[in-house]
Amino acid sequence: MNLTLEAEGKPTILVVDDTPDNLALVSGLLKDTYKVKVAPSGEKALQHLQGGNLPDLVLLDIMMPEMDGYEVLRRLKSYPSTRDIPVIFLTAKSEVEDERLGLDMGAVDYITKPLSPPILLSRVRNHLQLKEARDFLKDKAVYLQMEVNRRSQELATIQEVTIMALVSLAETRDNETGNHIRRVQLYVKLLAEHLRTHPRFEAFLSQENIDLLYKSVPLHDIGKVGIPDRILLKAGRFVPEEFEVMKRHALIGKEAIETAERQLRALVPFLRLSKEIAYGHHEKWDGTGYPLGLKGDQIPASARLMAVADVYDALISRRIYKPGLSHQAAMEEMVAGRGTHFDPDILDALVDRHAQFQEIAARFGDTYQDLAQKYQKMQESQPGPSGVR
Repeated sequence: MNLTLEAEGKPTILVVDDTPDNLALVSGLLKDTYKVKVAPSGEKALQHLQGGNLPDLVLLDIMMPEMDGYEVLRRLKSYPSTRDIPVIFLTAKSEVEDERLGLDMGAVDYITKPLSPPILLSRVRNHLQLKEARDFLKDKAVYLQMEVNRRSQELATIQEVTIMALVSLAETRDNETGNHIRRVQLYVKLLAEHLRTHPRFEAFLSQENIDLLYKSVPLHDIGKVGIPDRILLKAGRFVPEEFEVMKRHALIGKEAIETAERQLRALVPFLRLSKEIAYGHHEKWDGTGYPLGLKGDQIPASARLMAVADVYDALISRRIYKPGLSHQAAMEEMVAGRGTHFDPDILDALVDRHAQFQEIAARFGDTYQDLAQKYQKMQESQPGPSGVR
């Protein structure tokens, strides 16, 4: 690229030397091709650079009174605004050790006096072209990072919209409230953050996975959309036959998420965790849960976390067929299930954080209107005199 034809004007070069003849010589060589500024000392050079109009290249003498070129370069490298300006030493110091020191400090080149005009012009041109290439790559990297951030935000938004769309679909049929979803999200996040340094969980509970768990939790009961209303909205406890039908929601949820994965033609991390939670959060530590009767660490950690959060919330929540338990009574039942229903370490995390669980339950408790809407939905779902809904 011809630097003299840049639309933004000629590149600017700052020449720093305490000898007027040297300033005149170098300026005369450069002035036809570049915009040249001069400074008769290191202090003047730094004052000029602090003014905000930064040059594209600095030609710097070493042997100057009060502040030598090495010190000027050190200061240039210490300021974020000037550290990337290329500096070429122009000096009478011709010892190898002097040149090594200059280059080690960050100078891009080292030219000894007396100057050879063709060599000076060639090296100035080369280093300006290199700077232009570096600036282009730096700007490109910034642009690419911005684009990556934008795409990542788009993907995160798609995840959230997908989850909320599925949750909204489930809520049209389930008798749970949105507050239940919010509570169990916060419970799971609290447990995960508490256990993130635990030897059994630290490999899984990265910050990324904790964030994905938080997003995945609302889909834990998505399979309930496939359960008949006469069972899903029943205003009372299930008989054994009804419970067998209700248990199918774990498989229905898993299959629904797998269908989404097939349509996306990719294994999406948050859908993987959603699938684990939907399919496994009714499994029990001792192997007596459903749908597979998994035992201990066979149950995915995501599902074990969800089990503790979901059961606690079920215990404290009021239903048509039962009152909600107090926090203390719910904790007693949860502790009784340590090592049978629940992973012992996750249950211990609940005990350690029980006060925060109680705070979440109080802050996002179901209102009277929530409960009334539940009851009305259940009543409307019951068969009429003819047995027809």
